[in-house]
Amino acid sequence: MSANEANRLADERNLDLVMISPQATPPVCKFLDYGKYRFELIKKKKEAKKSQKVIEVKEIWLSATIDTHDLMVKAKQAVKFVSNGDKVRLSIRLKGRQMAHPDIAMGIMDEFYKLVQDSAVVEKSANQEGRTIAMVIAPKK
Repeated sequence: MSANEANRLADERNLDLVMISPQATPPVCKFLDYGKYRFELIKKKKEAKKSQKVIEVKEIWLSATIDTHDLMVKAKQAVKFVSNGDKVRLSIRLKGRQMAHPDIAMGIMDEFYKLVQDSAVVEKSANQEGRTIAMVIAPKK
């Protein structure tokens, strides 16, 4: 039907004439209450946003010379983060002469993972990026 006739029908029904697909030949339009339509769209977006779970990445810094008890304390903290559903990035900054022995820091990372492997999985294995060795662990499914 023509645009004028469609507008007249919309006015008679106290509704709005909304173009659904203007690129189609002929353009497709619909009769609806536009205010109510926008309200429903906003309501759906809010519901979708409410049901989303935001995963944070927490960071724990370790040292290449960390003692076993300190490592256990950090592992306990990592387990707490992972049980809350967050990912944990473990980092070791190599200082001075430690750069000559990155294998020691890798050993610390492996030892740390053995402490948390009951509740976490390795998402990104330990690798060296300049002076920093980093690893990412995530909650088990």
